[in-house]
Amino acid sequence: MAFQLKGIYAPIPTPFVNGQIAYDKLDKNLEFWLGSKLEGLVVLGSNGEFVLLSTEDKLKLISYVCQKSKGLKPVIAGTGAESTAETIHLSQEAAAAGAAAVLVVTPNYYKGSMSDNVLKKYYLDVAEASPVPLILYNMPRNTGINLSTKVVEELAQHPNIIGIKDSGGNIVQIAEMIHKTPSDFAIFAGSASFLYPSLALGATGGTLALANVFPNECAEVQELFEKGKLQESKALQLSLMESNAAVTARFGIAGLKAALDIIGYYGGDPCPPLQPIGADEREELKQILNRTHFLAKTL
Repeated sequence: MAFQLKGIYAPIPTPFVNGQIAYDKLDKNLEFWLGSKLEGLVVLGSNGEFVLLSTEDKLKLISYVCQKSKGLKPVIAGTGAESTAETIHLSQEAAAAGAAAVLVVTPNYYKGSMSDNVLKKYYLDVAEASPVPLILYNMPRNTGINLSTKVVEELAQHPNIIGIKDSGGNIVQIAEMIHKTPSDFAIFAGSASFLYPSLALGATGGTLALANVFPNECAEVQELFEKGKLQESKALQLSLMESNAAVTARFGIAGLKAALDIIGYYGGDPCPPLQPIGADEREELKQILNRTHFLAKTL
């Protein structure tokens, strides 16, 4: 059966000790996520600090997570790079390691040259060469580039491009993409902040930073929605908003890692030049997580 993009995925952080990937720390985290209601995992998404890793480390990490997750949950690997050749190389290696699909962010260093035509050719070239399905990744906050509805509509016609993770948060654009793309093209919310409205419009799931901390609760937003329990789903969505803001826009990756430490798993420090949050911010974050009323269940 062909891979279907649905449900809630956690874009897992990469654990570091003294700047090196700490695989022993990752094991306990993986046990938590793989035992949860999550549909699957994303390795080397934005929260995985993929831009700070060498190609060698990326491939080793993809292989490790795929091996640990085999038979339990599908793994999507982030393989986007600045060059088409490197993206193809990473995608092919990820497929060989066992990834179910690849998540490909827009090249962005030469953003002034990243026209619709350039981006379209980039994705088509990668899709043709990738042995596994390709998922578009729209992350304008980090890349400075927004994949237009027109480009997404055109790329959705390719049989090996199966969906998009949209982290832009523009609900109008999400609605347009759902309307303009084929019914089997999956639209994924890129943040817990707009999961419920995306589902209401026809999204099939989401890849959410907060799902690393509250995986079951994030999954339950969709579970309740699909059961027609709309009021309960909406109430759960709203209860997650403050914590989501804290581990995304406010404190960022350092905040997400601190949140994992707070709930008893391993977050650790981000990879330099990123820096950890301070003691006062960590205490504030703990209070925010407590206010969701889920922290006691997690500990």
